[in-house]
Amino acid sequence: MNARQKGTDKEQLAAEYLERQGMRILEKNFRARQGEIDLIGYHEGYLVFAEVKYRSSHVKGTALDAVDIRKQRQICKVADYYRMLHKVNLNTSIRYDVVAIQGEDEINWVKNAFPHIYRG
Repeated sequence: MNARQKGTDKEQLAAEYLERQGMRILEKNFRARQGEIDLIGYHEGYLVFAEVKYRSSHVKGTALDAVDIRKQRQICKVADYYRMLHKVNLNTSIRYDVVAIQGEDEINWVKNAFPHIYRG
């Protein structure tokens, strides 16, 4: 299985996991010129932008470590575009989550993993 297929499989696994936890998934792999957001959904009154990261082992660090400041900035830019495109009310509460999948079965869902990074 190539890396792209493995990534797609892990994103599907994450979506199913989040749905079992009560999230209503709105979109998968939302793409814009600024980048991509893996999953967008509603959970506990929040519009959630979720990044899915997978690592087969700890050799290159944890899956959670892979969502660095550069990736966070990119996600926030795409989220801003999504909110503008879909005319999301400015008072809508948003959250940035990370679903870190380590190995074949360890899923760690970090709610509110990072704050919104405003363009400066």
